[in-house]
Amino acid sequence: MTSIPSHKTDSMTQSTPNYADIQSIVADDFEIMDKQVFGNLNSKVQLVMSVSQHVINAGGKRMRPLITLLCARMFEDKPSEKAMHLAAITEMLHTATLVHDDVIDESGQRRGKPTANATWDNATAVLVGDYLIARAFNLLVGFQSLPLLQVFSDGTCDIAEGEVLQLQHQHNPAATEEDYLRIIDGKTSRLFMMATQGAAILQDRIEHMQALGDFGQHFGNAFQIIDDVLDYSGDSEVMGKNLGDDLAEGKPTLPTIKALELLKDSDIEGYEQLRVAVQTGKTPNAEQLIELVRRSGSLDYCKQRAWEETKLAQQALSTLPDTRYRTGLYQLTELASARLL
Repeated sequence: MTSIPSHKTDSMTQSTPNYADIQSIVADDFEIMDKQVFGNLNSKVQLVMSVSQHVINAGGKRMRPLITLLCARMFEDKPSEKAMHLAAITEMLHTATLVHDDVIDESGQRRGKPTANATWDNATAVLVGDYLIARAFNLLVGFQSLPLLQVFSDGTCDIAEGEVLQLQHQHNPAATEEDYLRIIDGKTSRLFMMATQGAAILQDRIEHMQALGDFGQHFGNAFQIIDDVLDYSGDSEVMGKNLGDDLAEGKPTLPTIKALELLKDSDIEGYEQLRVAVQTGKTPNAEQLIELVRRSGSLDYCKQRAWEETKLAQQALSTLPDTRYRTGLYQLTELASARLL
């Protein structure tokens, strides 16, 4: 692993800090930002405000806006109202994608709480998700920065395309790892990149755009691979969903894709069971299928890929200003990887 020079603190070398430790580095900024996520909404329609409040208050760690705040402080260590505002906008966009995801997946719960589509209906959830995206761009205009608008408009298009690609490959047992990487590059990693590069544009540090983009992309890839591994090996109560949900929904995740590839050469009967489950979405024997994926060696492969992406994200940080905020970004990658242990 390429190490981050000089500013790697004792706490980093001894143990991985928890999320609250990292958040505390920008505690005051984070508190202001958190209030702005809902405070920035001003719809004249009460239903829009009610649904928005429901989804914004549904929990979540606000990791993407935290990344924006850490990046902004890394470049200039003083409070920045613009950075807090941009971080809140980033979370607004993230919330919109979750609302749309829940409709597509027909999810009744997220983080153990009822989703907007379950509490109201699909049409209401979709339209409020649309409003959140529109309002985010309405607020972005206030920065009067075409480069910032360019990054966020391009990124939002990529997110939508990633979601469409995932739908295109749903229930497709022939989906490949390349297909998967194209999907997550859009639907997950792109928002991480927007969170980092937006801060550089605000602070006029565009010489770091490439490194920040690399960090965001690789950290986003690692984060999604880890999330997909945990669908087969995690704690359902902690995740707020049942193990094997992605399989039942026919999602083309890397653990399933790799398991099919490995089983095809080693266990044709197991391969057929998993292929049919992916193709039909019928998983009455879910526990057996989960065990099949675990025994195939797929999860070990996926963990290795996640660690490779984590290393690439950490390497991208090495060219950035050496501050405790960069250390915080590094620690976020370590914290994500620790979920696999």
